[in-house]
Amino acid sequence: MQNLVLFTSKDRDTLLKLRKGESKFGEHIQLISNLTNIYDDISSLDVDYVIFGISEDIGVYANHGQTGTYKAWEASVKVLLNIQNNSYTNPNRVLILGHLDYSEARNIVNEKPSKKNIAKARDFVDTIDKDVTYLVSSIVKAGKTPIIIGGGHNNAYGNIKGLSLAKNERVNVINFDAHTDFRAEEGRHSGNGFSYTFAEGFLKNYFIFGLHENYTSDKLLKTLNKVKAIKYNTYEALEVRNELIYNTELERGLSHVSTKSFGIEIDCDAIENIPSSAATPSGFSVKQARQFVHYFAKHENASYLHICEAAPTSKTETKVGKLITYLITDFIKANGH
Repeated sequence: MQNLVLFTSKDRDTLLKLRKGESKFGEHIQLISNLTNIYDDISSLDVDYVIFGISEDIGVYANHGQTGTYKAWEASVKVLLNIQNNSYTNPNRVLILGHLDYSEARNIVNEKPSKKNIAKARDFVDTIDKDVTYLVSSIVKAGKTPIIIGGGHNNAYGNIKGLSLAKNERVNVINFDAHTDFRAEEGRHSGNGFSYTFAEGFLKNYFIFGLHENYTSDKLLKTLNKVKAIKYNTYEALEVRNELIYNTELERGLSHVSTKSFGIEIDCDAIENIPSSAATPSGFSVKQARQFVHYFAKHENASYLHICEAAPTSKTETKVGKLITYLITDFIKANGH
């Protein structure tokens, strides 16, 4: 694959911070040194999880959002490699594949968001979609579970389509998000990955967990209320007015998506005070996000984890890396046991 950069032993050794008497996660992960055919190379490995990053924020730019999400992969892998190897973390079940790199194409995000530039960015998101779709589909067909890190929420499209193609059926999704990302099919961007996959017949049941009432248009609410395959709750109903109970809503969400293969989408915009493309001062806690991942990952039909929209800076990269690493290991612990 042209845009896939493999994660090498040299990359790992550069990032590892070894300490006497300790064994680090990164010392025990699996790597691929040469890639000939993704399906063949992955299916022969004795691993359960394949982690890869998407270093892009073109989809966010195409949605007039705050860029910087391309940095999340690098911030995450630095932390992940240096957590402890122990009976809880099981790194030997993990392959770190590498990341999709769009460093040349993302020069456009530094340009004024004119109508022409936005259109150009939306066209390029189609290229990213194809790459993500191919990777996710290949990983799932090989019998492994993808964990996708970084980039904008536009990448939900490739995750859903890839899973659907691998399973040869429409699939379901639970989305921990302040926004629907079910906006108009006006060219691909970070705000319409779910509407496109629904319209194209890859997404069946969709549940949005924690929608923010202030940032959802009346038109979108009417659409959500009209489509039986879409269910949601709002952050305000859960955490402000206490009209809904968090654990009860977890159960309702699971009942809506667990009848077939489903993806777990985590948008960092939903987590309070996390640097992201649409950071919020009022949102779910990190603890709630971790509980969410744990709850859904336990189900046998949980088929991928996607953590997106985090936009770390040099000052916040460790914070973001730790958050994403917690969510990755929470998924693996719950899903593997």
